[in-house]
Amino acid sequence: TWQWACREEHVPNPGDYYVYDVGPYSAFVMRDADNNIRAYVNACPHRGMQFFDAGSQGQGKQFVRCPFHGMSWHLDGRLREIPCRWDFPHIEDEAFGLDELPCDTWGGFIFINFDKQAAPLSEYLEVLPQHFQSWPLENRYVALHMEKVLPGNWKMCVEGFLEAYHVLATHPEGLHAAGDANAQYDVFGRHISRFVHTVGYPSPHIKKPQSEQELFAALGHNPAELPDGIGAREQHAHLMRQRLSAELQTDLSAVSTSEMLDSIEYFVFPNACFFPGVGIPLIYRFRPLDVDHCVHDILMLKPIPDSGERPPPAAVVKLGITDSYTTVPEFAATGLAFVLDQDTENFQRQRAGIKASIKQGQTLGNY
Repeated sequence: TWQWACREEHVPNPGDYYVYDVGPYSAFVMRDADNNIRAYVNACPHRGMQFFDAGSQGQGKQFVRCPFHGMSWHLDGRLREIPCRWDFPHIEDEAFGLDELPCDTWGGFIFINFDKQAAPLSEYLEVLPQHFQSWPLENRYVALHMEKVLPGNWKMCVEGFLEAYHVLATHPEGLHAAGDANAQYDVFGRHISRFVHTVGYPSPHIKKPQSEQELFAALGHNPAELPDGIGAREQHAHLMRQRLSAELQTDLSAVSTSEMLDSIEYFVFPNACFFPGVGIPLIYRFRPLDVDHCVHDILMLKPIPDSGERPPPAAVVKLGITDSYTTVPEFAATGLAFVLDQDTENFQRQRAGIKASIKQGQTLGNY
């Protein structure tokens, strides 16, 4: 399957590299001398030594050199040097290059595939490029990058972020301003699905009718400040547009209410989630560590300022299995950190329950 490894801005210049690890597999993305982006297996063809440490990145390499015996390769993967070459008469230079992997880009993301016979990325992404024409992720920058270890199998944790059914019991504080049971789910093909979870409407589980003032209060505002004739959802989006336009130094006047507020999530099989909205500018990725643990990558992608100057990508913040998302100030300020802490508690209990269960398999709803 195609998986995003990093962003193009992580390897801006020739000789820059970025390591992507998933389970037992490891690859590194690198720009060659002609500015082409390439991906290679992170293992020396001599005796299997890793070229670069897991999770590492670096700049300005002139060539790739194995730290074990010093064999080296050009940035385009061609063999450069074998120390004591007289002892390797059986090696043919053309057959001893770096082990290159399929590599392509979309939306500013660099994708790789460990299957050398894989179909093109453009075919794999199905409707995604078309749907994101109005949301060019290549025009955003990495404002925050977190890696959080979760207490659950990666597939189990992915599933937890593909539905809003759990809001009722897991995030009940959000029911007064979130249309959880009204979420829309779409399956577009083998690899792409989507859900839309609205914000600014009360949950169908709330039986008592709410006034616009009550809804405005549930969205975190003073109900007395809701202008006459304007709905709570509309005014909340207007205030967010004003605040974020100033913070991001970019004009958001053309951004719709739904793009400002709603949780719009596209899932790319097997492990990635892309949110095109501005108010919830998230990108998720789940990577297995072992059968009981995974890494949850969270990127916040913000629009590049109108000046056109792209800020450098944020450094990775690593969180252990017991660390709260609220310990990251930039993320805590979004109000999402507390929500993800609740999800983490779910994963720990679900993992234990699955192991204790005698019943085989889950029972899913039709929708």
